[in-house]
Amino acid sequence: MEHNSVDARELRKEYHYGSRVLECYVDRPRNVHALLAETVARFAQKEAVFCDEVRLTFSELDDEVARVAAGLVGLGIGAGDRVAMLLGNGVPFVVLTYAAARIGAITVPLSIREQMPGIRHALVNSEAKALVVEAAFSTIVPEPTETPSLTARISVGPAQGFEPYENLRQTAPLTQPADVDEEDTATILYTSGTTGVPKGATLSGLGIVHSATNFVKTMSLGPQDCTIVVVPMNHVTGLVAGIHTLVRCGGRVVIMREFKAEKFLERAASEGMSYSLMVPAMYNLCLHQADLSRYDLSKWRVGGYGGAPMPAATISRLADALPGLGLMNAYGATETTSPATVMPADQTAQRRLSVGRPVPGAEICVMDEQGCEQPPGTTGELWIRGAMVVRGYWRNPDADAREFAAGFWKSGDIGMIDRDGYVHILDRKKDLVNRGGHKIFTAEVESVLTACVGVIEAAVIAKPCPMLGERVHAVLSVRTDHASEDEIKKHCASQLADYQCPESYTMLDTLLPRNANGKILKQQLKTDLGFAHP
Repeated sequence: MEHNSVDARELRKEYHYGSRVLECYVDRPRNVHALLAETVARFAQKEAVFCDEVRLTFSELDDEVARVAAGLVGLGIGAGDRVAMLLGNGVPFVVLTYAAARIGAITVPLSIREQMPGIRHALVNSEAKALVVEAAFSTIVPEPTETPSLTARISVGPAQGFEPYENLRQTAPLTQPADVDEEDTATILYTSGTTGVPKGATLSGLGIVHSATNFVKTMSLGPQDCTIVVVPMNHVTGLVAGIHTLVRCGGRVVIMREFKAEKFLERAASEGMSYSLMVPAMYNLCLHQADLSRYDLSKWRVGGYGGAPMPAATISRLADALPGLGLMNAYGATETTSPATVMPADQTAQRRLSVGRPVPGAEICVMDEQGCEQPPGTTGELWIRGAMVVRGYWRNPDADAREFAAGFWKSGDIGMIDRDGYVHILDRKKDLVNRGGHKIFTAEVESVLTACVGVIEAAVIAKPCPMLGERVHAVLSVRTDHASEDEIKKHCASQLADYQCPESYTMLDTLLPRNANGKILKQQLKTDLGFAHP
């Protein structure tokens, strides 16, 4: 199907992974190390990274990477070895990402919001040989007896039983990079595990380079651009859309540890941020918790978002406050190495419920339960193929057989493609509400709810019912002085079929719970409300 256009001469079909024929960029770095090396050669003295008091040019970043790479080699880490990172957003995360790539090692970023069982699973499953951890999180690292493969424990900051990170930097720089094939795994990212034990998606150099290039192409990014990475770097969005994309185009990465609307906007103004990629809730919080007119945001021209539709009211208010900002929906997953679709900014307002068109090189099909492609406007499961789709999961052939077919990843998302070629995400398979045989797409109902006065966020979940199986329940984060349940019910009745309208509500004056990736934790809401199936 038609995708976001680039010059056809930039792409060609290539044979990869032993079974896939994929459209690939002809001109591309040959691996993750080369992605950095090419930019260092072009922009050595240009600022690359800023975090707290630390500012590094690309040349200085390259030197840090070379020293830490040599330090890892000194600890016996080499090509193919896994280097786990339990780190928040910061310079060490960026440095280690490229240091591992230089020696051909595989990074395993871990969420700092994870607890010991999840960390243990990732360390044992990946057979990580080294772990770099922030001192504050050293207490949730399993005992050495539980992680027999782990031969090097390194801490940023003092922690008992861990070697100081600073020691890695004391070695002479490693000048000769490993010879790494682009199909080799560069990073293992463990999925959130909503359907069971987390699986390690294997991101290759080929996939990372393609996704970074697609962000650069579809969002017209270049060396003049600056982003603030405030989403977690240990998630595919922070890693690919934040770090790798800005390195690919020679731009600047400003790092923040956590999102606070006013501090984010202050930094955006002072550093001249031009590109962001966040969840819609973050844009909403900027509008609700700050006066945008107080900040010089004149350089902010690309506002990427994903994970949920952008409420119409948010799009309108942002257009009024920041007329130079183009909002661009981007849909993807860990398994697609970030973007599978991107919405052109000039189409966002009139196509608010679409996630855009496939990125260059991506194929997206809507398939029914029998594995047959569906015509435009018909719903089914989205299957995605392209150079950015991972080869599979780390040492998990059962999951590979279940979730991949002929190079397509079965997304688990229910969607459709309209007659203009725009992709729509209607729901996760597991989030559908089945009310007496009526299948209700929760995203559609949530979009109506967030348009109501006083509603900040909405989550629609299934409430068990002995008669109908399930009923529609809405959990709302509201401004209590503005939101009226009666008015919300009237609005829904005017916009939705009767069976789609929520039949019960939970109104909260706090934000809804989210995971580290910014997605609302619907299962937690079901559990808290006593709706979870035993």
